[in-house]
Amino acid sequence: MNRDSSSVVCLLSSISILILACGVVFAQTTTVQTIDRLPPGELLNDVKELPPQDVKLRPIYQKGISLTKLSEGWVPRLYNDAAHYCTIGYGHLICKTPCNGKEPAEFRNGITKAKGEEILVSDLASSQYAVMTDVQVPLSDGQFAALTDFVFNVGSVHFRSSTLLRVVNSKRLDQVPDELRRWVMAGDKPLTALKTRREREVDLFFEGLPKPKAIPQPGEELSPIDIRKGEQSNTAARSQQSILNR
Repeated sequence: MNRDSSSVVCLLSSISILILACGVVFAQTTTVQTIDRLPPGELLNDVKELPPQDVKLRPIYQKGISLTKLSEGWVPRLYNDAAHYCTIGYGHLICKTPCNGKEPAEFRNGITKAKGEEILVSDLASSQYAVMTDVQVPLSDGQFAALTDFVFNVGSVHFRSSTLLRVVNSKRLDQVPDELRRWVMAGDKPLTALKTRREREVDLFFEGLPKPKAIPQPGEELSPIDIRKGEQSNTAARSQQSILNR
């Protein structure tokens, strides 16, 4: 190899090293956006009660899917949510740690809305199954969809121990709006986004039906509930406060 050829090779090698170094610096300095959105409560459950393979899930009709999509919001690229969990799409939880570049390859360059809805439908499966198995009375399509969205938001564990489930199973539907409207807190503070979501669920639950105006019964508890703590924790806190006030 002559001197000119050697010079060209050295120059190309230097350029390659420079490009590689710039790529490393870019990778190190690029940050994932943090968005103030709550992770779906059902996806936070470490153990989800998924339907057996031989069980056919009741489908959620399109208005229900649209409600969940609207409430979760759409982000096509990786982001960290309010809990600093790596997320994408319509609230799809990838892992309970911040995004770090080790996410599955299918997510690294973002996803389409069609893929996002496909993932959402899959994520909703355990919420659908919870409503199918825990609710013991017939439900309209709107009622089923509204409760499925509620379970996806707060988690099936909290749903199973809720007064909301008890009033539905007792066919006391006039109390459903007030019970839904209790679940509007997160981090011990009320959130406008949760209030809006609850109103959407009330509207969908009573789609095509008169929306009742319930009169609170003597002794009926209507205090607000933190969606991450659940109703039982809410009751325990009130009992403790009552003891301290004696």
